[in-house]
Amino acid sequence: MTELIEKEPLSRSKRSKAAQVILITGGTSGIGHSLAEAFLAQGALVAICGRSETALEQFRKDHPEGLAIRADVTIAADRAAMLDAVVERFGKLDVLVNNAGTFVDRDFTSGKDATEDLEPEIALNLTAPIQLTSEVLVRWPTISSLVFVTSGLALAPPTRAPTYGAVKAGLHAFAEALRRQLAPRDVHVLELLPGLTDTPMNASHPAKHKMSPEAVADVTLKALAGSKPMALPGIVKALPMLLRLAPRTTKRLVAES
Repeated sequence: MTELIEKEPLSRSKRSKAAQVILITGGTSGIGHSLAEAFLAQGALVAICGRSETALEQFRKDHPEGLAIRADVTIAADRAAMLDAVVERFGKLDVLVNNAGTFVDRDFTSGKDATEDLEPEIALNLTAPIQLTSEVLVRWPTISSLVFVTSGLALAPPTRAPTYGAVKAGLHAFAEALRRQLAPRDVHVLELLPGLTDTPMNASHPAKHKMSPEAVADVTLKALAGSKPMALPGIVKALPMLLRLAPRTTKRLVAES
């Protein structure tokens, strides 16, 4: 299949005039699904991927104008087939949202090996978004925007999940460096750092007050429209300032929340 590559860089304003094509990984539930709904409401053409055929089929029924692709983003062949499907259906890609991820509690004081299934966690949360981003940039060197869903915990790692904090901090660093690297191409790199959100991944968390995924999506789209470097929903908006003013206290409070 012929790959679509823009021959001449276009300014971001010119690229945004036509209906944008959005690809969201992990788009069948939680933040990813709310982002898909929000983009669709704005008139965008949306493709999502996931591993649950039941959830994908539901998305197809709800949004026949969209594209739901069964893919495991940690598998190179699946990523390639997914991008081919986007080209075949829409002919281009304007925005990639690296959203798929997982949260794993790991207790390194338990006396047991705390690294069980560590490789799949790192692959999904860190390696796969980096690999997919590279593959997208090969096909679309001047893509309009790249979005990375990290976490407020990338700035203040959680005590109960040290490896989650580590991989999200790694993705945070990658997004920051990539933003500088792609600046001459006018490619917008947005990092979304949600706090505790009411998603299936956080269903067992005892906290009573969780941000809705719809609210997170709203903040994200506004940051995207404003070409902001970061989207900081809810209480996370104050986190960078608090880390500067009282780093030890802030990290302790966030890490134990």
